[in-house]
Amino acid sequence: MKQYIAATLGITKAYLLRFSRDKVGLFFTFLFPLIFLFVFGSIFNNNSVNFKVAVIDDAKTKFSEEFVKNLNESDTFKLNDENLSLDAARQKMSRGEIDSIIVLPNGFGAVGQERVPSGKLDVYYQKGKEQSGQTVAAVMQSILDEINAKFGRPSAQLTVEQKATNDSGLSQFDYTFSGLLGFTILSMGIFGLANSMPQEKKTGSFRRLRASPFTAGQLIMGNGLYYIAITLLSVATMFLVGTLVFGFDMRGSWLQLLPFIVLSVWMMIGFGLLIGGWARNENQSAPVSNLISFPMMFLSGAFFPRFLFPEFLQNITAYIPLTPVVDGLRRIMTENATLVDLGPEIAIIVAWGVVTYIAAIKLFRWE
Repeated sequence: MKQYIAATLGITKAYLLRFSRDKVGLFFTFLFPLIFLFVFGSIFNNNSVNFKVAVIDDAKTKFSEEFVKNLNESDTFKLNDENLSLDAARQKMSRGEIDSIIVLPNGFGAVGQERVPSGKLDVYYQKGKEQSGQTVAAVMQSILDEINAKFGRPSAQLTVEQKATNDSGLSQFDYTFSGLLGFTILSMGIFGLANSMPQEKKTGSFRRLRASPFTAGQLIMGNGLYYIAITLLSVATMFLVGTLVFGFDMRGSWLQLLPFIVLSVWMMIGFGLLIGGWARNENQSAPVSNLISFPMMFLSGAFFPRFLFPEFLQNITAYIPLTPVVDGLRRIMTENATLVDLGPEIAIIVAWGVVTYIAAIKLFRWE
């Protein structure tokens, strides 16, 4: 029994020593979970969420002017300082520059027979981003409720009405579909190549190719073209099922959407080529794939609305690779945006693509 216990403890010690020398293992055991803890802890423990809003004061009453002044001094709202029309504010909201529009219509704050201000303000939000609109409307209603209470009125004279822009029959699925497409492009681009290329190295097929007049660049490009083709087939299947089964309603131009999807797929596959070409085996490629893909999945707006993030994180996540893909897909499919309208998104995608393909060729390992 003593020898049995000693042998068990001995092999446990050996494994612990081996683990302590494994830098990759130590990172993904201790530091990687902490990174996610800090990121998502800052998101969901963010008690100072502020919304970027445009306020349009059509009432021009003393009450409405004081109301706007108090909003500007609030920590909850960050007011756009431009004098915008409703159409101009809608365009800014469609580009993600503001989260919501607050309109004080004619008569808001006017004093009635009860000698107290009354009226209804409108909160506009972009359809598909109901969370931001509902949250802003709820905050505005709570502010008005406090004002109503100060006047001691049993019925609320100051109220809020929510209005969605781009509300011409589009469903919630039409807006969430872009996030699902972005996730598909991410999964096919990274996980497929990050698994297949190390397996090829393991079987020695890359080593045999190296003996021929075949360069690393040719191998990278060949694998890239192959995965671009199968990823586009996967995306086409999603569109087919989304249309036939879930009633997806395409409001944009297919001629604008197709080159944008091809460009997005090309960029994302660059990450898979980089990881798969660099990694010697699956033990290296799997954790690196997770390290790159998980932040993109959760911080790009594909699954969680980015307005919930702290402001500094919103600014950072605008430049992660999947964010312009999801935003661009959503704007083309639901708002009929053109490739010219998506200039900033396309610039970010091209920049990431160039960097990843150059790095993939430079860091490629034949075995």
